[in-house]
Amino acid sequence: MKNMYKTIGLLAHVDAGKTTFAEQLLYHTNSIRNRGRVDHKDAFLDSHELERARGITIFADQAVMTCGSSTYYLIDTPGHVDFSAEMERAIQVMDYAIIIISAVEGVEGHTETVWQLLQKIGIPVLFFVNKIDRAGANVDAVLEQIRLQLTPDAFLISGSLTEEMTEDVIEFTAERDELLLNAYLEGHAETSMVISAISSLLKRRLAFPVMCGSALQDQGIAEFLNNLELLTKTAYDTASPFAASVYKIRHDQQGVRLTFLRMLQGKLSVRDELTYIDSTGEEQREKITSIRLYNGEKYASIDEAAAGQLIAVTGLTMVSTGQSLGASHERTAYELVPALKSKVIYDRTIPIREVLRCFHILDAEDPSLGVVWDEALQELHIHVMGTIQLEVLAQVVQDRFGFAVSFGKPEILYKETIVGKTLGYGHFEPLGHYAEVHLLIEAGPTGSGVTFVNQCHPDDLSVGFQNLVGQHVTEKDHRGLLTGSPLTDIIVTLLTGRAHNKHTTGGDFREATLRALRQGLEKADNRILEPYYAFKLKVDVEHIGRVMSDIQQAQGSFEPPEMLGDKAIFTGEAPVSLFMNYASELASFTKGKGALTLRLNGYKPCRSYENIIASKNYDKNADPEYTSSSIFCSKGKAFGVDWHEAENYMIRA
Repeated sequence: MKNMYKTIGLLAHVDAGKTTFAEQLLYHTNSIRNRGRVDHKDAFLDSHELERARGITIFADQAVMTCGSSTYYLIDTPGHVDFSAEMERAIQVMDYAIIIISAVEGVEGHTETVWQLLQKIGIPVLFFVNKIDRAGANVDAVLEQIRLQLTPDAFLISGSLTEEMTEDVIEFTAERDELLLNAYLEGHAETSMVISAISSLLKRRLAFPVMCGSALQDQGIAEFLNNLELLTKTAYDTASPFAASVYKIRHDQQGVRLTFLRMLQGKLSVRDELTYIDSTGEEQREKITSIRLYNGEKYASIDEAAAGQLIAVTGLTMVSTGQSLGASHERTAYELVPALKSKVIYDRTIPIREVLRCFHILDAEDPSLGVVWDEALQELHIHVMGTIQLEVLAQVVQDRFGFAVSFGKPEILYKETIVGKTLGYGHFEPLGHYAEVHLLIEAGPTGSGVTFVNQCHPDDLSVGFQNLVGQHVTEKDHRGLLTGSPLTDIIVTLLTGRAHNKHTTGGDFREATLRALRQGLEKADNRILEPYYAFKLKVDVEHIGRVMSDIQQAQGSFEPPEMLGDKAIFTGEAPVSLFMNYASELASFTKGKGALTLRLNGYKPCRSYENIIASKNYDKNADPEYTSSSIFCSKGKAFGVDWHEAENYMIRA
């Protein structure tokens, strides 16, 4: 039978027992000899010293296991919200996901965040209700929570499907599969037919199996593994041209850059040459110098990889996470982005060039860091999810690069957008160069980021140069005019452009595109946006009045509280700036009994934008990376033209 490659992701709220569950799967498939434990600091997939010291998963590492006719790539993802960007990048490569939920705590805030991401990307999901051996465990209650809060199409499977097929499972499946329903009504619904129907429904996200057990006590693991093999199917095309997506960048102990790929189709061999566009818009041609199959910290070198495999390659020096290679041209957009930024504090006797080199390595590995050197302030800033991430980052810098850093108090990461629409014109023509770009810039849907649309005719500008404009629009965050904060929720349409047969190079269009974007913003109605948290808050009923008052003071909103026994559960949203420190306040007045889960819930118009503009003190005319003026050439000399006169010069030209 042909070997089937399957990438399975493990996701959960922190402390649901995810890593222990992973250890059991690896042990049952003979992938490891001894089961590790998080509290014993010997878990196979928590291989980093930082993870073992803190007892949490920080990095999305992978293990390989075999079961039946399948080779599984098992990805253990972080459960702590501060490392959710790492979790989201791992989700992109999954064929199936397993969500682990504690039988005691039930569906928690991060569980819902994970579910929404999987739903958006379209990943089939199986559930494992863990810790059924603990006091207070209630599988029926958790199943009901899953149905109410996540999906009504969840159903419980007790034991192994090949050993016990309950009437409830058959009826649930038959209601959603017409062929099985007919066979069931006629009295000949075979076990294999039911399993096939569940597998098909699972793949199409029309049904979500729920199984239960205790990872710590090795209960229900063998049955889960058996069902996993029966219900999960993948089909990869090895005959088509090579295509892959980049889902992770790492560096090994020797400093060699590793590019982790999900093989989407075709094959890839050592010494194959790949052509791609890097983040600056330049075309790169590089050879694959080695291919590695990682299993925890260890790897095996192979000469060729095929569709369906997760591999790491060396030889690619300029690709970035989310990029596609080969026949695939899509770029992954990430949703879970930081709402905070912090200043990096370092010993000024260390050359800034060295500090930047190290942080750019970290930025390649975690693009959500958004490392920025502010030339005017001579400061280094990064984007972060929370204070735990900063603590971990300080230790990473010390361990890997040998110098100490600390971080300034996290500040709110604001964004900017526009209302309505505007036209932007950029011309770049110093001696020996030439590029011109005309853009339509208009407000986009909330949460859409920066979207590029191409309406340029090939007669005006070659397709290659059109693609470069699109690359430069979407390759990085662009700064707004009011505070220098990143632009978001805009649609940028390329209307037309011009190039020169002799003098135009790819870099010229970067200059023209950025000038056109900036020139359009000069004429636009610009607005500041601030981040909001979605919160879920659980307290004793005696604290209901205090919590309602606190939320209102934080200018938040909430639904009527849900009552569960002597507990009240609030859900709602509030500005990050006024709610980011509420967890410590809650812990104080509830004596540690209150529970608060926060997740970034997008951006909304800023309430006190005048104060923000004043505090940022951003000078749009002194930004070394951006200018709204254009450069023209006449009689062998280049000269600058202010943004408000640039259109007239282009018309005359």
